[in-house]
Amino acid sequence: MPPVAPMLAKAVKEIPHGSLSFEPKWDGFRSIIFRDGAEMEIGSRNERPMTRYFPEVVDAALANLPERCVLDGEIVIPDAAGRRLDFEALLQRVHPADSRVRLLAVQTPAAFVAFDLLALDGTDFTGRPFSERRAALEGALADAGVPVHLTRTTLDRDLAAQWFSQFEGAGLDGIVAKPLEGTYQQDKRVMFKVKHERTADCVVAGYRPHKSGPDAIGSLLLGLYDDAGRLASVGVVGAFPMAQRRALFTELQPLVTGFEGHPWNWAARDPEVRNPREAQASRWNSGKDLSFVPLRPERVAEVRYEHMEGTRFRHTAQFVRWRPDRDPASCGFGQLEEPVSFNLSEVLAT
Repeated sequence: MPPVAPMLAKAVKEIPHGSLSFEPKWDGFRSIIFRDGAEMEIGSRNERPMTRYFPEVVDAALANLPERCVLDGEIVIPDAAGRRLDFEALLQRVHPADSRVRLLAVQTPAAFVAFDLLALDGTDFTGRPFSERRAALEGALADAGVPVHLTRTTLDRDLAAQWFSQFEGAGLDGIVAKPLEGTYQQDKRVMFKVKHERTADCVVAGYRPHKSGPDAIGSLLLGLYDDAGRLASVGVVGAFPMAQRRALFTELQPLVTGFEGHPWNWAARDPEVRNPREAQASRWNSGKDLSFVPLRPERVAEVRYEHMEGTRFRHTAQFVRWRPDRDPASCGFGQLEEPVSFNLSEVLAT
């Protein structure tokens, strides 16, 4: 069972035209599942094994997948009501303690959504067009049951546009378009993805130094005020050229302050308000220092974001511009666009 680098997608601004198959973009852990009889492995996007973290997915794959196959798909977790995806719960599953892994497998069970076929019964499908791979995948999973799912697809661009709007309400990420005649090309951006993009005006309340040294900004910490007037941490922006990182450091030094009286002073923090200290250890890199330098919350930045996961940006936001015309106190959650709710079970139904 050699490692496989998943085929990738390039971001585009709108749903493309052409001889394409469209499908929902799932918001989970990209996974390649290998099965050879009783042997099962789950590989991740970076080709690291994920098998030990999802024992219930292993059991489901052994019960539902063909004896010998390699499938590309996504591991996802529905929320407690089964109405939308819960990425936060998915993050909690990557835990070093086996006892914790086993407990969470029962408390927050994951599902596997298959969307491509690489091999079946000793036959390599990677050199075949997607139209053939999809047909073979449908046949391979014809008798599969929950929690193994086959993602829905359509050749109708208008229907894909409808999905793009509707399925966000169930926690999905957007739309993926695959050329019908395209082969499976490992680690190549030959698919297309369209993701939701919005802007928000956020208070900049701190920064983390860059790994190159203390005289450059690594990331800016963003906050929004809730209805009670408390500044909640919502995420970071961090993609800056090095020259801009150093310029930002100089620009923000007059705003550097102590933690006394700062809204994210963890020595006397409100337990209901999220602050960056709560995420001081990174789940993906336990040695990474996530402490920060507090700033007086007087600057407002406009940022681009895709969607929210609870009260935080799901992915790192992108800096657009400073907003000197905005009063920081006016930057609240009320400005954020909320997608219309949509039942996840309807998306999983094929």
